[in-house]
Amino acid sequence: MHTFRVVLAAGLALFALILLVQVVWGYLSIPELKDVPPAWAPGPKVSVIVAARDEERHLEAAVTSLLALSYPDYEVIVVDDRSSDRTAEILAALRERETRLSVVAISDLPAGWLGKNYALHVGAQRARGELLLFADADVMLRPLALSRAVRLLQIEAADHLTVAPELVMPSSSLALVVNYGFMWGFFWARPWKTRDPRSSASLGIGAFNLVRADAYAEVGGHSRIKLRPDDDLMLGKLLKRSGHKQIVAGGNGELSIEWYRSLGEFARGLRKNAFAALQYSVPLTIGLLAANLALCAWPFAAVFITDGAQRSLYACAVLFQLAAYVRQALAQRAKPRLAVFYPIAALITVVIVLAAVTRTLRRRGVEWRGTFYPLDDLRANRV
Repeated sequence: MHTFRVVLAAGLALFALILLVQVVWGYLSIPELKDVPPAWAPGPKVSVIVAARDEERHLEAAVTSLLALSYPDYEVIVVDDRSSDRTAEILAALRERETRLSVVAISDLPAGWLGKNYALHVGAQRARGELLLFADADVMLRPLALSRAVRLLQIEAADHLTVAPELVMPSSSLALVVNYGFMWGFFWARPWKTRDPRSSASLGIGAFNLVRADAYAEVGGHSRIKLRPDDDLMLGKLLKRSGHKQIVAGGNGELSIEWYRSLGEFARGLRKNAFAALQYSVPLTIGLLAANLALCAWPFAAVFITDGAQRSLYACAVLFQLAAYVRQALAQRAKPRLAVFYPIAALITVVIVLAAVTRTLRRRGVEWRGTFYPLDDLRANRV
């Protein structure tokens, strides 16, 4: 029994070391958008497509940043998805000042569609660009962001470029949990491998998905992912699986987003897509939650209740995970000092995901921004 416990501790330490190496190596392998020169002139026409529903908090600033891009040939299409706040009023005022902006209003949602997905689909149908940029309604872009992105797409001869934004996180509790989740998401998604055609790794980030219009049309666009709450990830998966070249870049200094304002808002937001990210699988959900406890919480406790070789190995597991967390926090500029609360982040994550999945199963569906989507319909949209 003692030998088994030592082997278990050694296994957890080795896994934590692999995590650290992957996170460090991964960030060294991903280009930063701020390091890319602006695009060659003249560049291909770009259509920037934004879906907006009740986005009055950030909409004016976000769209203004899009209209101030220093790129010679682009249009901005904002699709108002049945908003009930001041979204339409804000867009109307912006449209009066800027002819480059097109506003499309949706009054009814067709059956079999998520609202955001349908709005992006409508925007893509109106687009005239050779490149399509799908962006969130609250992302802020610096003037050269689009020009740098187009240049990187050209340099890499890629069909799809997705960029991770700099996250603005007002509260420490939010930063703690989001940084934890992003660290493990980075590890599992392996974004540095997306450019390798032999790898199955793929990614799409809703804040900034730049894709060639012909590649988008070839994979069926958003009509293939009508009921996917994780539409950004699934668009990336469709493109990569179809043989289109994909690349991921970091966006610090070039684009930013206040994803959520508080930990509670973040937890509510995960009700929409937590179960979708787990392929609506109960066994996979149980496995994920158990892994969080075993890999991320247990070693911290084991340091205090074991001795000898076990304690030393668990201490290594703890140090490797803390180092990986700090590296992730530095990449996101998200308070590295919060690493001391790492096991608390693991426990909070378990509670949030469990609550989101349980709610979805109990209600047999997801309610998001005023519309209810049945679980059976969501599960049927496989990618």
